[in-house]
Amino acid sequence: MLEIKHLCAGYGKREIAHDISFTVSGGEILTFIGQNGSGKSTLLKTLAGQIPPLSGEMLIEGMSVSGMSRNDLAKCVSAMLTDRPKTDMMTCRDVIETGRYPYTGTFGLLGDADRKAVAEAMRLTDTAELADCFFTEISDGQKQRVMLARAVCREPKILLLDEPTSFLDIHYKLTFLEMLDRLRHERNIAVVMSLHETELAGKISDTVLLLKKGCCTGMGKPSELLDRKTLTDHFDISDELYEKYHG
Repeated sequence: MLEIKHLCAGYGKREIAHDISFTVSGGEILTFIGQNGSGKSTLLKTLAGQIPPLSGEMLIEGMSVSGMSRNDLAKCVSAMLTDRPKTDMMTCRDVIETGRYPYTGTFGLLGDADRKAVAEAMRLTDTAELADCFFTEISDGQKQRVMLARAVCREPKILLLDEPTSFLDIHYKLTFLEMLDRLRHERNIAVVMSLHETELAGKISDTVLLLKKGCCTGMGKPSELLDRKTLTDHFDISDELYEKYHG
């Protein structure tokens, strides 16, 4: 579904992520794990088309993204990054409907197919009961579900998520990941995301990619990489500190 070849990402001439390569099939989840500033968000923004790659290639179902229009890319790739749309006086349904912009044209008028996609996304993310609530008046956990519905209603082949469980309590973290697990199986979506919670990443990811100072220091199954030695080395944690707080 998604193939990345020797991708370098950054801003202007400043390279932040170096020579990254990986593949993700439909229904699989690949998770970036690394310290703050390791390049996770920059990579996700590059994959989403928000910033141009400095070098390398991105292919979707064998087709190079460089030959795709911005609108065609938006139909294939949907992102739930840390930025949020301006939502003053918008209901949750209004927010979710903005995810259909690649299909609605300049005036943003929804047709029957658009409304059906929105309704299905709300069903999959358990947000139907929030449809008429103002987005600014719901909890952070509910907002994350609405933003996931916004990303999903685009019916993408690839879903990008940047720290989707940040600021959520344990109930909403687990609920969100359960919904994501259901989505990737029902829709056969390829998911690329970043997570700080290594234990959660180990439960839901098919593959983890370790990023340190913009470089891939390891990629493979969570059971092979998320052990004590790898984590202490990767995050520069002493054995004593790890033992005291992680066990």
